[in-house]
Amino acid sequence: MSIDVNNESGTEVDEQAILDIARYALARMRIHPLSELSVIVVDEDAMEQLHIQWMDLPGPTDVMSFPMDELRPPGKDDEEPPQGLLGDIVLCPEVATKQGADAPTRHTMDEELQLLTVHGVLHLLGYDHEEPDEKAEMFGLQAAIVDGWRAERGLTGPSPAPTVS
Repeated sequence: MSIDVNNESGTEVDEQAILDIARYALARMRIHPLSELSVIVVDEDAMEQLHIQWMDLPGPTDVMSFPMDELRPPGKDDEEPPQGLLGDIVLCPEVATKQGADAPTRHTMDEELQLLTVHGVLHLLGYDHEEPDEKAEMFGLQAAIVDGWRAERGLTGPSPAPTVS
């Protein structure tokens, strides 16, 4: 899996954890190991510009996903996953800091960025949360991936509760 993490935000973030959880999520979703993903970490001003340009919504947001080849997880276990360019995930640590502090399970900026990375990966794979059934599926899968990743690393304490809407 080729994953690039580019921090343009000016904020120190745990780039290795972002890389690791993205790799874990893609493996868990059975995405071809030669597929490519880009994660860009930006400041609030850059995120606000992207949010306005692509969503026509004011203010910065936490995560945005820009799919390229529209890869999807294989439907059956014996099905070969296609290889391709997944796309870009854009994260904003300043928004992540606020969301983590306001979450019911209060967590760090880096924990929130890990959750948002998985959220972004799922969006790149076609998952959405506009409808209640979609939201239940996506957020359930998101929690399972984050919990699995944390368990593999022996991380204790409650997993970050979903704060993305």
